[in-house]
Amino acid sequence: MSAETGNTRNEPRGARGDRQAAARYRGALEAERQSAVLYRGLAAGAEGERREVFLQLAAVEERHAAHWAGKLAGLGEKVPDPSRPSLRTRALSWLARRYSVGAVLPFVERAEHADAGLYDADPDADPGMAVDERSHARVLTRLRQGERADAGEGLPVVGGRGVARRERWHRSDRSGTLRAAVFGVNDGLVSNTSLAMGFAGSGAAGHTILFAGLAGLLAGAFSMAVGEYISMRSQREAYEREIALEAEELRDDPAAEEEELALIYRAKGLDAEEAERVAKTIMKDHDTALETMAREELGLDPEELGSPWSAALSSLVAFALGAVVVVIPYLFADGTAALVTAVLLAGLALFAVGAFLGLLNGRPALRTGGRQLLVGGGAAVVVYVIGHAIGATGA
Repeated sequence: MSAETGNTRNEPRGARGDRQAAARYRGALEAERQSAVLYRGLAAGAEGERREVFLQLAAVEERHAAHWAGKLAGLGEKVPDPSRPSLRTRALSWLARRYSVGAVLPFVERAEHADAGLYDADPDADPGMAVDERSHARVLTRLRQGERADAGEGLPVVGGRGVARRERWHRSDRSGTLRAAVFGVNDGLVSNTSLAMGFAGSGAAGHTILFAGLAGLLAGAFSMAVGEYISMRSQREAYEREIALEAEELRDDPAAEEEELALIYRAKGLDAEEAERVAKTIMKDHDTALETMAREELGLDPEELGSPWSAALSSLVAFALGAVVVVIPYLFADGTAALVTAVLLAGLALFAVGAFLGLLNGRPALRTGGRQLLVGGGAAVVVYVIGHAIGATGA
C-alpha cells in the first residue's frame, strides 16, 4: 500500500467528500466558462438580434459559472482563474466569424441537447439552472430554424406552390398517427407473411398454417399493444414531470422565466422590446404562462401528451390488419390455391403500403411500392426456403 493510499484511507470521510465535491465543482465551473466563451465567440460572428441572443446566453452561462465558483469558495477552495478557450471553442468561434453562425450552429445545438438534463438531478445546482440548460437547447433550435428560413429553405414561392407542398404534408399526417398506423400494418404484414410462408415451405397442412397465422396475429398484436402502452405511459409521465417542474419554476422564479420566454421570442425574430412586451403580457396569467412555456421551452402541448390506451389499441388494430392478409385465404381454401392466393394478397398489400408511405414522404409511389414489395417479399422468400429446408430434413 502506498503512502498516498494510506493517507486517503485514513482521511476523514467528510474531507474525502469535500475533495470529490471540489473536483466536480471545478469541472462544472470550467464547462460553464467554456460555454460562455463559445457564445461570445458566436456573438462576434452574428449580427442584430441573434448577436444579442448569444450574448444573453453567454451571460446565463457566466451566472452558472459564478454559482460553481461560489460553491468552491464555500468549501474554502481557491477559485481557479479562467483557462484558455478549448480547441473546440476556438475552432467553432473562428468558423462562425470566418463563414457564418449557421455553419456551426448545428454542432452547438446538438451539444446543448445532449447536456439539457445535466443539472436535473444535481442537488448542488440551483433549480433554475436545469431549466436554463433545457431552454438553451430550445433557443438554439429556434435560431437554427431561423438560419434555414433566412437561407430560403421552407419559404413559399410565387404562386403559393411551396406553401401548397408543405400544407399537403401537414394535412396528410399532422400528428404522426397516420404514419404510425401504416408502419403498424406493415409490421403485421411482413412478420405474419414470413411466418405463414415458413410453415408453408415446411410442407405443413393448411389448417396448421391457418392456426400458426392466427397465433402470430394475436401474439404480435398484443405484444405491439403492450409495448406501445408502456412506451406511451412512460413518455407521458416524463412529459408531465417536465411540465410540473416548469410550474415550480414559474412559481419560484417568475422573473427568470419571463427572461427565458423573452429570449425565445427574440430567437424567433422579435426585437428586444417586442419580445419583452409579449413575455410580460403572457406572464400575467399563470395558466397561460405555463401552457406557453410548455410549448415554447419544452416543445410540449399540455393538451396533447398522448393516450397510452389509444396508442395500444391503435397498434393492436394496425398490426392485426396487416397480419390478417395472409391468413384469409386459409380460412376458405387449402393447398396450392390458398398458398398462391396468400402470396398474391401479401404482394399487393406490401406494394400498397410502400406506395402509401411514399406518398406521405413525397416520394414516387411506384418506386417506394416496388421497394417495399422487394424487401418484404424477400424476407418471406428467405423464411419459406428455410422452412422448406427444415421440412425436408425432418422428412
